[in-house]
Amino acid sequence: MAERPSAPRRVWLFDLDNTLHDASHAVFGPLKQSMTAYIERELGVSNEEAHRLRVRYWQRYGATLLGLMRHHGVSAPHFLHDTHRLPGLEQRLRAPLADRLALARLPGKRVLLTNAPREYALRVLRALRLLRHLDAVIAIEDMVMFGHLRPKPDKRMFRSLVARLRVAPHHCVLVEDTLEHQKAARAVGLKTVWMQGYALSAAAPAEPIRVRLRRKPVYVGQRVRQLRHMRR
Repeated sequence: MAERPSAPRRVWLFDLDNTLHDASHAVFGPLKQSMTAYIERELGVSNEEAHRLRVRYWQRYGATLLGLMRHHGVSAPHFLHDTHRLPGLEQRLRAPLADRLALARLPGKRVLLTNAPREYALRVLRALRLLRHLDAVIAIEDMVMFGHLRPKPDKRMFRSLVARLRVAPHHCVLVEDTLEHQKAARAVGLKTVWMQGYALSAAAPAEPIRVRLRRKPVYVGQRVRQLRHMRR
């Protein structure tokens, strides 16, 4: 009797900030200040203009860095290193023990997929003792295609990624807090889980944010507040 072929192994693609840890508490405030200061210094503009450019490029390109590279010739390695130094980061980090245990017990291959730089991602993972539970770390430096940076939500990057992982798109699950990234991943064929816990736990979130979190776009497969709530 011929043996039944084994089921394809599930591949989990985890975002980092506000997915595996509470970046709203530990990172986003200092990081925004760091990016604004960088733009102000390197472009020679006012603090107000630097803030406007940071937000504008993030909204238009999905990452402030992409706008700075396209319109101002900013060096990606220099920007990433300078803005993510974040002194005292390790002391501010926090993540629920239940989520760490859920990640460790999740069957399949577990991959970090983050638009953050590798050095920063490794600092976070090591401080939270999460690195041991991941099979691979894919940072923004690894998202280069034909000489161009293609971070999330670029669909070309998702297609290239599943090819590198040698897995069909529908056997991959993107666990993310950012809807734009999930929409792009779903268009490529990946399954999606929308992590909402850290947005909901933020101090007094505005009503429009609460309303947005209550809806479930068609490209979202599941909404969770904690990683342990994910269904297999």
